[in-house]
This record gives sequence, C-alpha cells and structure tokens, in this order.
Amino acid sequence: MRIAIASDHAAVDLKADLREYLIELGHEVADLGPETADRVDYPDYGYKLASVVADGTAQYGVALCGSGIGISIAVNRNPACRAALVSEPLSAALAREHNNANVIAMGARLTGIDMAKACLDAFLGTEFGGGRHGPRVDKLSNPAF
Repeated sequence: MRIAIASDHAAVDLKADLREYLIELGHEVADLGPETADRVDYPDYGYKLASVVADGTAQYGVALCGSGIGISIAVNRNPACRAALVSEPLSAALAREHNNANVIAMGARLTGIDMAKACLDAFLGTEFGGGRHGPRVDKLSNPAF
C-alpha cells in the first residue's frame, strides 16, 4: 500500500518509528515531514497529508501530533478525507469498517509506540464493511443541509 505520514514537532519521533515499521511491513511510505523537532504548525502538515490522500497519491494517511486532535481536524477539512482519531485497536478497526476512514490520527503524547503499531495493524487490516454504512459515509463528503 501507498501510505503518507505527517506530524508536527511533538510527534516527529513517533512518526519516524511508525514510518520504519510500515516500511518493514512492506508498504511504500511517503514522509511528508517535518524532519526535525523544531516547532511547526500542525495544520500545515495536516493539509499536506490530506492533499495526497485526496488526490490518490497515497491510499491511506497517518496523521500525528501531540494529542492527535489538531492534525485530525486539519485533515478533516478536506471533504475527500475521513480522519479518525484513535487510541486503541478496536476504534481503529471500527473507523475502517464503519466509516471507511482513510486517515488514522494518533497523539504522540498519549499513545506509546506499541499501541500505535497495534492501532495501525488494526486500521490497515480492516476492510470497509459497506452495506448500511455506505450511504452514511457518502454523506460525510456530501452534506445535505
């Protein structure tokens, strides 16, 4: 799979560890930055990640910041992206099965490396369930007000 990964300064170490883990699993990984722990703004990296998922350059995205909240909000500004903030594997699997999430978000200050790997495994190993979930997911990108 083609997977893009991005973070802010607070999650640069977790990003590096997860990038290497994904490569070990055989995935093609695009690291969108940052490269150092110098302060950056998470929206910039969330928007960059959303762009490559939305245009199909990457099939899935991994978004990381201190809490995971800010970068997931930034990613979800793009109507083609469905970022799910998770902290354990069940939520990661349900995000794929029920919501067809194409971006997993986690907080580096809240989620350790072993749990983050378990969440990634659950996310990438779960297919979208379709069925009754399909029309609901369609509404996420096409709201009818």
